[in-house]
Amino acid sequence: MEETTPETKEAGTDNRNIVDDGKSQKLTHDDIKALKDKGIKGQEIVQQLIENSTTFRDKTEFAQDKYIKKKKKKYEAVITIVRPSTRILSTMYYAREPGKINHLRYDTLAQMLTLGNIHAGNKMIVMETCAGLVLGAVMERMGGCGSIIQMYPGGGPVRAATSCFGFPKHFFNNLHEFPLSKVDSLLSGTFSTETLPSEPEDNALVEEESNGSIDEKQASIQETEEESTETAMESNQTEEQETMDINAEDIGFKENQGKENKENVREKQRKQQERRKKLIETAALLREKNADGLIVASKFHPTPLLLSLLEFVAPSRPFVVYCQYKEPLLECYTKLRERGGVINLKLSETWLRSYQVLPDRSHPKLTMSGGGGYLLSGITVVSDKSKCDSSNLEALKMEEPSSKKRKVQDLHC
Repeated sequence: MEETTPETKEAGTDNRNIVDDGKSQKLTHDDIKALKDKGIKGQEIVQQLIENSTTFRDKTEFAQDKYIKKKKKKYEAVITIVRPSTRILSTMYYAREPGKINHLRYDTLAQMLTLGNIHAGNKMIVMETCAGLVLGAVMERMGGCGSIIQMYPGGGPVRAATSCFGFPKHFFNNLHEFPLSKVDSLLSGTFSTETLPSEPEDNALVEEESNGSIDEKQASIQETEEESTETAMESNQTEEQETMDINAEDIGFKENQGKENKENVREKQRKQQERRKKLIETAALLREKNADGLIVASKFHPTPLLLSLLEFVAPSRPFVVYCQYKEPLLECYTKLRERGGVINLKLSETWLRSYQVLPDRSHPKLTMSGGGGYLLSGITVVSDKSKCDSSNLEALKMEEPSSKKRKVQDLHC
């Protein structure tokens, strides 16, 4: 709920006679703390601050509004619940933890989505180490239609920011993941099921070995139980009963522990099979080499990543690379020019400045962001030189109009 602002009747014409000497407020810090401890609302505290200010009545209306807003922001707790979006989350991460998203500013992220032509029905490849913020932005723009392949370094993908979007479950049905460590083997054709997690047979062997060790432990437990019962026969009947109860508890505990171990092994085996199946499906999607776009925003050097991942992108498709610094993208730009297969290469930097827009006082803010990173964008084309041989050139000449061929022959003569 929005609270009403305190009513002000008197206002001065200008602020020329107001001196900021720190003595205009009668309430001290201890007095304000005492008011808070009593449980007085923030609106009442602001009203008391206005009444105890000796210079408030002499200020202009603009100065009074500014003073009230400043005090309300400090002493009133107003919470607004909004639906999470790319702009809100990117602004929050950039303001609080910019290192986790590689200092990716929200306007730069918007440029990435535009240059990458992200829309519903796409088949996108996303390589990012921005805590899942770029992945979540792509998923939001696609609206659950299409497929996304996330390339990740290390043991697994990081999706902390993606979970903050609150996507429904069907958004994750077409989200695939593939490790960067297996990209080279996939390109060279050596990628096989042997490089994936262990086969079910191996898991079965592990389970049998674990079962065997459990049986041995149970046998040793039974032997110790027999020895304990023999010694117990020599003692009193009460001691014998106590030891029997303790041994029965030990047997039950060991049996339960053995069952838990079996269940854990089966659960690990099931997860490995699911992960292996997903990796095979993702590898099949990448082998088609018909992705509709590529987005790279990582802390690693972009050149090797881009050169390897561009192999999976279809011709006439856009790609965007983000980097916090300009020099790695300059090197990447040079390598792409030498390699070929891309056109419309552009290296850009977005410039952002915030403006205050209010009646009679709109102006640019004094503070602004120093930089939001750099973007390298382009479009893929076919770079197969075998298609441009002499036979194809002759075939193209034969398809030319007769009038054009005559003019060329006349000029040669």
